[in-house]
Amino acid sequence: MDIKKVTGVYFSPAGSTKTVVETTVDELARLFKAECRYISLNTPSDRAQEYQFAPDELVVFGCPVYAGRLPNKISPDFARCLHGEGTPALALVTYGGRAYDNALAEMCELLTKNNFKPAAGGAFLSRHVFSDKLAAGRPDAADLGELRMLTQGVALKLRSEGEIKPPKVPGDAQAAYYTPLKTDKTPAKFLKAKPTTAMVLCEHCGLCAKICPMGAIDPNDPSNIPGTCIKCCACTTYCPSGAKKFDDPDFLSHTAMLEQFQTEARKENSIFL
Repeated sequence: MDIKKVTGVYFSPAGSTKTVVETTVDELARLFKAECRYISLNTPSDRAQEYQFAPDELVVFGCPVYAGRLPNKISPDFARCLHGEGTPALALVTYGGRAYDNALAEMCELLTKNNFKPAAGGAFLSRHVFSDKLAAGRPDAADLGELRMLTQGVALKLRSEGEIKPPKVPGDAQAAYYTPLKTDKTPAKFLKAKPTTAMVLCEHCGLCAKICPMGAIDPNDPSNIPGTCIKCCACTTYCPSGAKKFDDPDFLSHTAMLEQFQTEARKENSIFL
């Protein structure tokens, strides 16, 4: 297969998935001697557009895992705005250490329904947005090296196969979302939790409102969040003055549970060709 263009498409509010996708795309573009481009789906205006991809284009699609699946408030936008024409694709999900569960299966199904042909998939560890203690420092140099190895497998597969055979990825695309737990192992109910703002620290720069993937933050009053918060932690990650944080008790208990029971020896990435 002659690939003329490699395109990275990502939803990456906190930045780690973007790094994974960019590393992959850069290497694939080098291997195929093709041009490359990037499409962010981070903001509502990004996802309001429609994107069409050609048969000789290779799309690398990346998204973080939310409770074992793709984020339910965002994935309908993916299904609406991404359109292939028998376009080969590489599906990548990132997760913070617990598990990726059914997210990769869901992504492959979404791509297939939208006329893409998944050629490979991968689930890669990335720092958990809830805690620096979970998958700390990842993706690191070793992870990026594995990504480059994956690209070599993808290039070989696309060059040697006539009809693209989809990878056999684990999971059930229709399975229920994982139920977050507190330290006492009872359900953690923080669906309606929103970050608080220390106005004494806030510089009123407007960055949190600008980067919120749901457009949930009032740009005139960053302490006011009238919209839906999906706990992506973009605002808490990038606030230049550290004014944003989550202090919901169930959210904090779930984070503590993850730190207590999920922090362990280095977890390995998963690759499917």
